[in-house]
Amino acid sequence: MNIDWAALASVFGVSLVITIALVGLFTLGITGLARQTTTAQSGGGGILARTGAYACFALCAAAVAYGIFLIVV
Repeated sequence: MNIDWAALASVFGVSLVITIALVGLFTLGITGLARQTTTAQSGGGGILARTGAYACFALCAAAVAYGIFLIVV
């Protein structure tokens, strides 16, 4: 059995970076929703915060869908 350690390290590195990016993006979405709620309570609109949060969630969903697509196809 021959293990290509360079390829294994490459897959690990890419997986780590993508995981950190997705978690960060989802965190930005949650923060945007919290900011929208805080802004709405203080009298502001919060439309920009809500739109940004939904964009972050949409990007997370697109990344997950792409990952599932790669696994299936």
